[in-house]
Amino acid sequence: MRADRLVSLVLLLRQRGRMTADTLARELEVSTRTVLRDIEALSAAGVPVYAERGRHGGFALLPGFRTELTGLNHDEALALLTAGSRRGEQVFGLGSALASAMLKVVDALPEGHRATAGDAVRRFLVEPETDLLSRRPPTEEVPATTMVEIRRAVLAGHRLRIHYAATDQAPRWRTVDPIGLVTVRDRGYLLATRSGADRTYRLSRVLAAEELPEPARRPDEVDLDRAWRERCARFLADGHIAVPVRVNPERREDLLSTAVAVRAAAPDADGWLRLEATFQDARHAEWALWQLGTDAEALAPESLRSSLRNRAAAMAGRYADPAPADAHSPREPHRDAEQTRHPLP
Repeated sequence: MRADRLVSLVLLLRQRGRMTADTLARELEVSTRTVLRDIEALSAAGVPVYAERGRHGGFALLPGFRTELTGLNHDEALALLTAGSRRGEQVFGLGSALASAMLKVVDALPEGHRATAGDAVRRFLVEPETDLLSRRPPTEEVPATTMVEIRRAVLAGHRLRIHYAATDQAPRWRTVDPIGLVTVRDRGYLLATRSGADRTYRLSRVLAAEELPEPARRPDEVDLDRAWRERCARFLADGHIAVPVRVNPERREDLLSTAVAVRAAAPDADGWLRLEATFQDARHAEWALWQLGTDAEALAPESLRSSLRNRAAAMAGRYADPAPADAHSPREPHRDAEQTRHPLP
């Protein structure tokens, strides 16, 4: 909306001082022509924006001009700025709104506190790309237009049509009653019901969405945290098996990529990790852990340990004896062919 953009433009000039039209255009994600029109609109509304000509010119506000946003003390503003600095701010398509809100929070601080809050935020790091154990999985992207439709339907209490690509199935349209949105480890999920049955949809698999005018069939009140816990419990209990595992921290990412879920990670005495990994069934667990070789150990059940032990023994037996004589080295190429490939000068 233009009104939001005009406020953001004023706040940028308030906090950064003189800025060129090109820089403002990049910050606001609009064209330079749009910025010039906005500057004219602000001037006509009485906002003291003036232009400085020359090589280092640009637009600036008269000294002393500020907007007012009351009700936040220093620590409250610092908390908001720190939360806004975390990775994953694009979750649920609210990244641009968050950036605009952060500008307003900074501008609300008294002059003497603004610099100290900015320095304090730089000394807090929330959810970095890399932790001490492994690289974080990449954030799943959801098209902005799709996310807007989903978010509107959830907040308005309207039914929703989604074009959803379930695992190993062709995408198809479904009409659902949205309940809420959940984000876990930078993965977003839509909690909904379909024909009265609970459904959970991964947002990255929603190819398109359309908010419908009719009201959703859902209760007025919802405990989203409880609903999420219940659905997780049902999912993990639905034919899946939980396996306590020890794993080399350097291979944790490999385990995450093959297991259905990984929970309750804690460091072991020798520096490895103890965690609970969920697999589709015993066969899946055996396959996934075999891929990690000696960098992982299933602590239970004994049937799985026995299967892995038997497989390892069979592999050891395969390599116990020397390889056949004709397999020690590749066959020597024909001399004429070798000379053809590498002719003498």
